[in-house]
Amino acid sequence: MASNPGILTDWPWKPLGSFKYLILAPWVVHSIYSFLFKEENKRDLTNFLILPFLLWRVLHNQIWISISRYRNAKGNNLLVDKSLQFEQVDREQNWDDQIILNGIIYYLLNSTLPGASHFPIWRTDGVIITILLHVGLVEFLYYWFHRALHHHFLYSRYHSHHHSSIVTEPITSVIHPFAEHMVYFMLLSITSLTTVLTGTSSLGTLIGYITYVDFMNNMGHCNFEFIPKWLFSIFPPLKYLMYTPTFHSLHHTQFRTNYSLFMPFYDYIYGTMDKSTDTLYETSLNKEEEVPHVVHLTHLTTLDSIYHLRLGLSSLASSPHTLKWYMWIMWPITLLSTMLTLIYGRTFVVERNRFNMLSLQTWVIPKYSDQYFLQWHNDSINHVIEQAILEAEKKGVEVFSLGLLNQGEELNGYGELYVKRNPQLKIKVVDGSSLAAAIVLNNIPKGATQVLIRGKITKVACAIAVNLCKRGIQVATLDEDEHMKLNKSLDMSSENSLILSKSYSQKTWLVGDGLTEEEQLKVPEGTLFIPYSQFPPKKLRKDCLYHSTPAMLIPTSLENVHSCEQNWLPRRVMSAWRIAGIVHALEGWNDHECGYTMSNMEKVWQASLRHGFQNLMFPDESKY
Repeated sequence: MASNPGILTDWPWKPLGSFKYLILAPWVVHSIYSFLFKEENKRDLTNFLILPFLLWRVLHNQIWISISRYRNAKGNNLLVDKSLQFEQVDREQNWDDQIILNGIIYYLLNSTLPGASHFPIWRTDGVIITILLHVGLVEFLYYWFHRALHHHFLYSRYHSHHHSSIVTEPITSVIHPFAEHMVYFMLLSITSLTTVLTGTSSLGTLIGYITYVDFMNNMGHCNFEFIPKWLFSIFPPLKYLMYTPTFHSLHHTQFRTNYSLFMPFYDYIYGTMDKSTDTLYETSLNKEEEVPHVVHLTHLTTLDSIYHLRLGLSSLASSPHTLKWYMWIMWPITLLSTMLTLIYGRTFVVERNRFNMLSLQTWVIPKYSDQYFLQWHNDSINHVIEQAILEAEKKGVEVFSLGLLNQGEELNGYGELYVKRNPQLKIKVVDGSSLAAAIVLNNIPKGATQVLIRGKITKVACAIAVNLCKRGIQVATLDEDEHMKLNKSLDMSSENSLILSKSYSQKTWLVGDGLTEEEQLKVPEGTLFIPYSQFPPKKLRKDCLYHSTPAMLIPTSLENVHSCEQNWLPRRVMSAWRIAGIVHALEGWNDHECGYTMSNMEKVWQASLRHGFQNLMFPDESKY
């Protein structure tokens, strides 16, 4: 929002939320019906292609968003290396408003303006007119309008909304108040309306020009430099005809320079070219990929989890997972992305953070949760994980933490497999079990005398049971196999604290994978469910409290966090398995934490608190 919002700031369909797309429905239905059922000589291909063209623009923008975030995560060739926050992500979520606006105007003009329908595929004279008008008139008018927007009166009411983003993303290019966007549309329509009125328009001209505008807009805000220097060496005048990401990035950091749309020659003419443009351009081109101190390895969960990654849809990645009505429409894309992940067998970088002089990265394995439960996938998964560890070792990474199902007992013995295969490893492999157990223990209500453990018995569950029994808290189980596994972890003095229960009366349940719906329905009202596994149980009871999976609130000094981890954790909350790797590096511990050994839980817990991580509390937890 601008600092002093002017009239027509909000978009007209803002109250509709995600249902705003339905505004186009009447035109879309009429367009498809007319093209399919009208006589062939009356069919208008131009009208029919408006919807595919709008969808192409959405896809084009999303490709830029994903590429930009991927390059930001790697850290090479960055222009502005500062933190991106949730506030900016929220402000830029409605980047598709301008596409809806354009769609409405296209449909209206197509049906009312003479000559705006039945375009031919190509006309060379229309292309020439478009180029000349853009270079000679559009660029000139935009330059002076842009300078006017930086006058205090217009800047405070409109343009400051766009400049709220110092660290730009491709979609920053179209984040403007409604009134400002209308002026941009009129400016960029000069070429299209002229070709329509002169009878020289074509589908190639219209689609090509708008795609060019989208491409240049996204490129100018992508925040990484990639235009090769040799391009300007071969054709020196190109620097007056095409800007670079560096050029427009400086406009967002300096404000009073580099006003041009896409062609910088008016900045050269009127003396507003930033003098540091060429220097920053060369510096950014030579900036190498950042080597992280800590790498956290995770994986995809469900088929649609690709959208919830930081590289996916920003509106979904920045919030805990909720069902969206439009997701079913995207199943073709979901299936395509699934096929690509099956083909692509290497990890990829999705996030880069900074904390207390540490550089952190998150890598993702292109495998889904279901694949981890199929034994015949174990070898391929272990191979990918091991290669990721060796790659991190080669880069000089200090700590490698294993998240989600990457450190299962059956899969790799809680990560011990890789240490045994590569005894020369300098990098420290951390599975985070000690911190996960410590968090669960600190979430158990004070004064509790009995808890029930239900679910798959893991290293974390055993550590929790041992600690509780030593403190004299009775630990109950419902399953004989689970009771036997836990009993093996206890010494003789604690065995009496572990019981096999036949009732569901316990009010505190520590749950892992395997908790059934039937068991949830049998518990008494007010039961507290505390997960000790990476995945939360399905919430079936409104009269019970479900705690988060082991996680903590992160310090405000942990930078560049603008997506939610694991799809279900709240904002600025990080899983225990990820935090454990960070704390391991901050403390400079020189041993692995994997296999069947664990670090001292109290030591890890206190270290986490000391570095600013906080226990995660829920608003209605006070009653416990």
